[in-house]
Amino acid sequence: MSGEHDLNTLLRSMSATLLEGTLVFVTLPSREVPAKVTPRMVFQEGEGTTLILLKEEAIAQGYAFEFPARMITLNVHSALDAVGFIALIATKLAAAGMGVNPVAGFYHDHLFIPEDRADDALKILAQITQDAEEAVKK
Repeated sequence: MSGEHDLNTLLRSMSATLLEGTLVFVTLPSREVPAKVTPRMVFQEGEGTTLILLKEEAIAQGYAFEFPARMITLNVHSALDAVGFIALIATKLAAAGMGVNPVAGFYHDHLFIPEDRADDALKILAQITQDAEEAVKK
């Protein structure tokens, strides 16, 4: 399997990029994704299809939505079966009173953070990397 498995390597080498725009979570009863939208993510569930869309798109289409969020991409190619990477990050964010919705892509993990906490999340992620680098030096 491609991607990095070693937790310390993942933590030391990750950087975080905050993407432009606010994204929201929408659910539609159909299994088809409307051609008029460009979702960041699509997930089929028994109850409906979840889309993560730009907030402006959801509003323009008249969709009800939840969880206005900012998307942070972790710029390290983590293996899909890497152990503890997202758990450690989610734990650190939770300690700061922040919920997170992580989504794994093939190459990167993406974090959906409450829109008003994006700067806080970036600081925490930078601290995680710094702590991992310092641990290697000891």
